Amino acid sequence: MGKISVGILGATGAVGQTFVKLLENHPIFEIVSLTASPKWKGSSYEEALKGRQRESFSKKTLATTMKSAAPLPIIFSALSSEDGEALELDLARRGSAVFSHASIHRNRSDIPMIIPEINGEHLALIPTQQKNRGWEKGFIVVKPNCTLQSFLLPLFPLHQKFQLKEAVITTLQSTSGAGGGFELEGNILPYIAGEEEKTEQEPLKILGKLENEAILPVQGVTFSSHCNRVPVCSGHLACVSAKFEKPVDVETACQVLHSFPSLSLPSAPQKPLHYMEDHNRPQPLLDKDLEGGMSVAIGRLRICAVFDLRFTALSHNLVRGAAGGSILCAELAHQKGYLHG
Repeated sequence: MGKISVGILGATGAVGQTFVKLLENHPIFEIVSLTASPKWKGSSYEEALKGRQRESFSKKTLATTMKSAAPLPIIFSALSSEDGEALELDLARRGSAVFSHASIHRNRSDIPMIIPEINGEHLALIPTQQKNRGWEKGFIVVKPNCTLQSFLLPLFPLHQKFQLKEAVITTLQSTSGAGGGFELEGNILPYIAGEEEKTEQEPLKILGKLENEAILPVQGVTFSSHCNRVPVCSGHLACVSAKFEKPVDVETACQVLHSFPSLSLPSAPQKPLHYMEDHNRPQPLLDKDLEGGMSVAIGRLRICAVFDLRFTALSHNLVRGAAGGSILCAELAHQKGYLHG
């Protein structure tokens, strides 16, 4: 059986380039179309990058001719809500499975927002979406905010074991999370527009249950976040304090994190969660690339003086938090039979 043809929207940006790099030699998917600004149509990918290249690509990839967006079995979109909403909806209507980066889709009742290890069962909402919108084959699946993976992946198995009630999270987010293009040397920005609202609301949908063709947000769980932009190129770090319904001890919590299972998918890490014993880990410079950037690094698990547990966690915002997370969603959709080649 041949590979499934895919296109990438926004292929020249930081997330778009990460998509291209991760898909160059993918065992299931094959890039047949790269799209960016209309001015680059007909140019090579190398020409379209024009000094913005941050990844090393094969000669074949660099020579790829840039195209206009058109329906394909799979579309990976790195576009913002402003740039991508109408195009993504049109491509889904015309039969494409669209794996989106756009935040505008995340709160729509018939669009699943997926972290595969946590709520892959929410993909069962796809037939409802197709029925609601009159789409025959196409659909949209959206990934959550790129910083959620750093704290929600480790909180999820703890929630399963101890039942999470409250979490206070301080995020230290890299400049590439803003699309790059600016420097933040020697400074920290204590505000990122819309970020705190996303990190407080999106986990409720992800932890929710699919019932009666709708996702019911989890009840009895509250998130409070402080989001900061820091002078780090890539990697989002989260400092988490959490309160649970059931009694918690550090040893059991550590065992829960160690035993969190992997998925049998090409992009899935062997260990989604890596616990580090060193007191000064995880660090973005040292740990963001664990298992190709698809694992979350965790450290400093200890008792919290205010809540129950506290820890620090790190994820690669361009890989696990963006392109790699979307590819993993597509692999899961393929495994579950939602994709048509």
